[in-house]
Amino acid sequence: MSDTDRKQFDEPEEEMTVTIELEDGTRTECEVLTIFEALGRDYIALLPLTGSASDDKEIDADVWFYRFSENPDDPNEEPELSDIETDEEFEAVADAFDEYLDELDFEDMD
Repeated sequence: MSDTDRKQFDEPEEEMTVTIELEDGTRTECEVLTIFEALGRDYIALLPLTGSASDDKEIDADVWFYRFSENPDDPNEEPELSDIETDEEFEAVADAFDEYLDELDFEDMD
């Protein structure tokens, strides 16, 4: 194994996280899994993490979906997340995310 190959295995990929404030005022740190398109708009898939920064983080089994929008005129502006409004929208978004995961599995087989 070359030094380049070894370096790829030794260095973990940078994990992008966001902190979400829930309706009850609690804050939850989430790993950003991906941003994807469904129903002609962008959505973000988040994996909630539990534990403090000093602890090993535990993974919550649920993936959270939100509408995702960025200001095309100001790339430095904070992206906006908003709730999915209907069960039908949620189902379409969950199906699109499942298709994304299937594509990843297919690519891993190559």
